[in-house]
Amino acid sequence: MTLKYNQSYTFDMKTAVSLPNDLFESAEVLAEELGFTRSELYARAVDDYVRKHRKSEIKKRLKAFYGQDVPSDAAVTLYARTILERSEW
Repeated sequence: MTLKYNQSYTFDMKTAVSLPNDLFESAEVLAEELGFTRSELYARAVDDYVRKHRKSEIKKRLKAFYGQDVPSDAAVTLYARTILERSEW
């Protein structure tokens, strides 16, 4: 038997986090200005952070892989870097 938490209310994961008071207040103001709920603001912020972290990790792995004693052409490297930075991962 699988238990579902408050299934009629939400399908999303609920969690509790602790924030410094000043950060909480700033987030409240920003959410109001943007017309977001608190949950939506936090979800968007975490999503943005996770995406940026994944991109950074992928770039590190590519750099480690392609940096292994492979002579590089400066123009090709610059072009590849530009393409990678513009790509959505």
